[in-house]
Amino acid sequence: MSAADRQPDPLEGVATLDLQRTRRRGYPEAVYCEGKTLEHVEAIARSFVGTTPDAPVLFTRVDADKAAAVLRALPDARHDPVARLVIWPPAEPADLRGSVLVVTAGTSDIPVAREAALTATYLGCEVDEVTDVGVAGLHRILGRLEQLRTADVVIVVAGMDGALPSVVAGLVECPVVAVPTSVGYGAAFGGLAPLLTMLNSCSPGIGVVNIDNGYGAAHLAAQIARGRAR
Repeated sequence: MSAADRQPDPLEGVATLDLQRTRRRGYPEAVYCEGKTLEHVEAIARSFVGTTPDAPVLFTRVDADKAAAVLRALPDARHDPVARLVIWPPAEPADLRGSVLVVTAGTSDIPVAREAALTATYLGCEVDEVTDVGVAGLHRILGRLEQLRTADVVIVVAGMDGALPSVVAGLVECPVVAVPTSVGYGAAFGGLAPLLTMLNSCSPGIGVVNIDNGYGAAHLAAQIARGRAR
């Protein structure tokens, strides 16, 4: 076939999809949508039409317009506006291995926590959530000790001073994944203050991901949880 006869590739110069990621790593392709144009997001979504992925495809950091673009191409996809996620196909995995508990310090941390919880669910973990149990009222987290201690991994999402992961890690024997959020007053520096707090924690067993990175936290937690459940 000559170059003139070749059908144009709608993703040429836009994206190179990693369609073998599940077979190679055991986890599916993810499409980070922030910074992409609506046209690019829709073209990527359309590239999955007619395919049968062996794991759900996650479109992360989608606003309302980009979610609509994905849904035009994949109308049966699931959109969670709080998590800013679109998942296709929408059916949750039936074979769940490993338990992940997602804990938020405050209500304002819920969007990042929801991204983590949904991602871990679609990576094949049993997920539960605990909301608004920050260090301003320690009785709240102490009242969840039994639940904390039955999880294979705890993801702790916190802004402001970022102190909650250290407290949780001092109470449980399982690994803790700490997620700093960009929630907080000016001296929190858009999440830098909680990030440094978490990196400087004196509690052992904490892994720290980047600011607002619920997706990355879920990947790390899922790999640990599924390994512990073998």
